[in-house]
Amino acid sequence: MLMTRTALVTGGTRGIGAAISIALKSAGHTVIANFAGNEEKARAFAADTGIQVVKFDVGNFDSCQAGVAEAEALAGAPIDILVNNAGITRDTMFHKMDASQWNEVINVDLNSMFNVTRPLIDGLRERGWGRVINISSINGQKGQMGQVNYSAAKAGVIGFTKALAQETARKGITVNCITPGYINTEMVAAVPEKVLESIIAGIPVGRLGEAGEIGALCVYLASEEAGFVTGSTLTINGGQYLA
Repeated sequence: MLMTRTALVTGGTRGIGAAISIALKSAGHTVIANFAGNEEKARAFAADTGIQVVKFDVGNFDSCQAGVAEAEALAGAPIDILVNNAGITRDTMFHKMDASQWNEVINVDLNSMFNVTRPLIDGLRERGWGRVINISSINGQKGQMGQVNYSAAKAGVIGFTKALAQETARKGITVNCITPGYINTEMVAAVPEKVLESIIAGIPVGRLGEAGEIGALCVYLASEEAGFVTGSTLTINGGQYLA
């Protein structure tokens, strides 16, 4: 039986996050998409998709408390499904990395797991149903030169997922993690052509992933049928890294 729920997707107006928001809406859920910076693009996304958007900083706990409350007010219902997707990169070799490049990535990519999930968890436990889906990365599994900060944060997302899943399983709340490989987004499209060719050459299926493929997995993990799937790390990387 199809159950429609209310979902919040962080970083949900661009790239992989936009595809997740659209997929969940297409599955019948009410979706609120968070954004942090580009208001013009966020408003255009809302106009194009009919998905309401809310601005707050996932790296700031007080901002997240207010943002979650605003999202629930916009939806007219409590949030049942949370997709922690927001993330940034500040790539450089570790011996050149400064404290701000480290702290910004850890704050947005890892601390956000606490900042956004904590204001929601009590309500999910009380209602006895919930879905938390965390977006990590292939580089949180295998590491990546020039991304010590990002790899550390994304590895932390996997540990967060496994621990929280154990705490919430008996409350009807599943917590899972998706680790995308190289996905065909604006960010990847900006990579120089020769570099992109070498990346694709290392992917056994011979192509980049599509953001919609991440969205489709989120729809499944958010469903009633996925109630026995929790604490899992699901790779979508075309066979590039087998965990």
